[in-house]
Amino acid sequence: MSIFPARAVVDLAAIRGNVRALAAHAGNAQVMAVVKADAYGHGLVPAARAALEGGATWLGTAQIGEALTLRAAGLDARVLTWLYAPGAPLEQVVAADVDVSVAAPWALGEVADGARRAGRTARVHVKVDTGLGRNGVTPDRLEALLDAALRLQAEGVLDMVGIWSHFAFADEPTHPTVLAQAEVFAGAIALAESLGAHLEVRHIANSAATLTNPAVHYDLVRPGIAVYGLSPVPQLGGPADFGLVPAMTLEAELATVKTVGGGQGVSYGHAYVTPGPTTLGVVPLGYADGIPRHASGSTGRLGAPVRVGERRLEVAGRVCMDQFVLDLGPGAREVAGDRVELFGTGADSGPTAEDWARAAGTISYEIVTRLGSQVPRVHVDSERPHTDDDVATPTAAIRAVGR
Repeated sequence: MSIFPARAVVDLAAIRGNVRALAAHAGNAQVMAVVKADAYGHGLVPAARAALEGGATWLGTAQIGEALTLRAAGLDARVLTWLYAPGAPLEQVVAADVDVSVAAPWALGEVADGARRAGRTARVHVKVDTGLGRNGVTPDRLEALLDAALRLQAEGVLDMVGIWSHFAFADEPTHPTVLAQAEVFAGAIALAESLGAHLEVRHIANSAATLTNPAVHYDLVRPGIAVYGLSPVPQLGGPADFGLVPAMTLEAELATVKTVGGGQGVSYGHAYVTPGPTTLGVVPLGYADGIPRHASGSTGRLGAPVRVGERRLEVAGRVCMDQFVLDLGPGAREVAGDRVELFGTGADSGPTAEDWARAAGTISYEIVTRLGSQVPRVHVDSERPHTDDDVATPTAAIRAVGR
């Protein structure tokens, strides 16, 4: 039996299919599947493998540890890592043949030192702050950094293989900053090439730009959330509109089912009060597991949706640390152990991560990424036929392996 009464079921076939769809949108550009944050909560190594099987030729991680984990797992595709502080183990990064971003002069110096210690030429992508105001060298300091990088390249210490940046408003394709940043980025590329750089890749397109802005695809696109089948531009279209399928289904078993009378306050603060005799069900997931407290429901305000059997219900009352409550309705036939789907593909009007995001006032990225590590990830593959030894359902699979 399962130790934990819930699980995130991840369909690797969906990830492969999403990457194929993104590659079609990308045209001649290569696809870097961004697998940072444990592949947006989907499981780093299994998701990365599926993305590569779907046609990605690059993988992207924010943290160095994730890049090294990919190498330790035997994945030999090009990997870029980009977020680190002074003193990071850059010797290990270079030794593992991981591309590394440089966003400041100190970083260039530390990458060079790491390369010398590793006895190997570092592959460097210079990050330009084209207007996001986050990581990256500003345009007024770019030439000096490029000069220094090219001097190190002449010494054989590093190869400056890429220039890259990130949009602030890619999810609003007509926002004036999108064009402004694209122009700054084009200027940065022109400057680097005028100084003698021979760039292998130029990249600025995230999921939203991959799907909506072909003009900025360049040599490489970097989709993240879209790899996992969620729309980066829900105001423009859902996953199906872009050929995507959500890869994660979050499910749990009811822990308690009981009848109560009308006027019964539910959960902390009694924000929800039963309008009449009814049946309550307890779902054993809460904010300690990553379920947003802002998705709570109250009398007069619907909480986030779930599916119980064929019925769509909403969270009743406040989400607690490790549980929340559903009003199953009078005469409900559910019993403890019955399956509850919090979100999934959206098939047959089922709830989605986007539905939860709207209920919580956030974005779908946060809904899937914030799931705690104690929630088991069960990886299934709907494209590959079952054998007699396979378990037929994700719920049965998790029980079979005792997770």
